[in-house]
Amino acid sequence: MYKTQIPLDLIKNYEKQQYKIVGKHKHSAVKTCLWTKRSLRNKGVCYKQKFYGVPSHRCLQMTPSLFWCDNRCLYCWRNTEVTLSGDMNKFPIDEPKEIISQSIEAQRSLLSGFPGHENLNKKKFKEALNPNQVAISLSGEPTLYPRLSELIDEFHKREFTTFLVSNGLHPEVLEKLSLPTQLYISMEAPDEQIFKKLDRPLLKDAWKRFNETLSLLPSLSTRKAIRITAMRGLNMSHEKEFAKIIEKAEPNFVEVKGYMFLGYSRQRMKKENMPFHSEVKEFAEKINNHLNYTIAGESQESRVVLLSSGAKKLKIKNN
Repeated sequence: MYKTQIPLDLIKNYEKQQYKIVGKHKHSAVKTCLWTKRSLRNKGVCYKQKFYGVPSHRCLQMTPSLFWCDNRCLYCWRNTEVTLSGDMNKFPIDEPKEIISQSIEAQRSLLSGFPGHENLNKKKFKEALNPNQVAISLSGEPTLYPRLSELIDEFHKREFTTFLVSNGLHPEVLEKLSLPTQLYISMEAPDEQIFKKLDRPLLKDAWKRFNETLSLLPSLSTRKAIRITAMRGLNMSHEKEFAKIIEKAEPNFVEVKGYMFLGYSRQRMKKENMPFHSEVKEFAEKINNHLNYTIAGESQESRVVLLSSGAKKLKIKNN
């Protein structure tokens, strides 16, 4: 019998932010991405569509671990003060099939008002009701969900492409994981001191765990990306050290993306920490001077620059 349950006020707090809580035990959620909404009105697409070919209007943004994370990142737009820590197994856990089916229904519900939009692309809207790409990245740390491999397998059975974003603190999970189409590891620091300042980990051996993940990445047979959130005045330096860590991980891609002054991060950060796209590009180029990757793309609107090793094709197959 479980002794712990998710506080009701925590659930209501997320619902007020337009998250759709799914599953019997309410630890998973969906939130429609801004770029999905824009794409449906022909007002642009996410940089992931530009870089990798995944259709913004058919992307499902979800998480199986909404309330759990073992970092309290300074730059996170979520309210990290109410994030739960510890073992998810202490809570009742939903079946992967149930989470996916209800996530798709939640996406349809969140999009149900769009037929009233004057500029709606009707063809895209019809396709959006049957998403074929999932970003397992909405909130929380997905590797804390104990049935993540089953979740990924089930998405693949339903002909989804899968993008998984992790903080890299659980190499023991990643080592045995059913691999997604693309695995992202977030990396904001070139050394332990900056790591502790920006990511504010709850695990005492977090830096060691993170480096174990980086050493593990070359052996994982899937596409891998390192994502760096660039913050003016906090981590946009030490380019040689960043490159050295990236070399150890051997990712196919490096995304250098500017921090955005949004959500709860405004209580911890300053607007001045948000770099211009030109600064993000310059930072990416300086890192690349020590890497010799290829600058494969950029999106000024999203303030992101893509570096590619050239080891894998840029576009992925979409259903």
